[in-house]
Amino acid sequence: MELNVYNRTREKGYALYKKYFTLILNKTIEVLKLSDNISVSVIFVKDKRIKQINRDYRGIDRATDVISFALADNKDQNDYFENELGDIFINIDAAKRQAVEYQHSLKREICFLFTHGLLHLNGFDHMNKEDEKEMISYQKKILNDIVSEDDKGEDYESTTIN
Repeated sequence: MELNVYNRTREKGYALYKKYFTLILNKTIEVLKLSDNISVSVIFVKDKRIKQINRDYRGIDRATDVISFALADNKDQNDYFENELGDIFINIDAAKRQAVEYQHSLKREICFLFTHGLLHLNGFDHMNKEDEKEMISYQKKILNDIVSEDDKGEDYESTTIN
């Protein structure tokens, strides 16, 4: 298993998330019965950059919280890219806002966004109620034992990762 984490912001402290992402990736491998010989990259960005990515690749001119780019979009490509899942871009500005909004820790929010992106890389989506229900179920199976839904961590309003 290979996990690459890149910080494309000027803020510090994101290296600590790699240990949580590793736990989440291992749990995802177990739950989805994936090969343990996979690779994924996580890139931390801010509102401005993710807005550009969202506009350029999805035609949506606004910031979002997470965007995933799977290397394989269909079964034929899965054989070619069998070990490389793709990239997950996490918007730390959105993560901070959402941690306050949902009243849980920043750690919980960032780990949730990683899990959500990882499921997208594995073909899950939430375009209809049935798919959304399935995706939420997997998110809970993977994440809740690692960072619980009610994880407050430090005071979420003052939590920073600088």
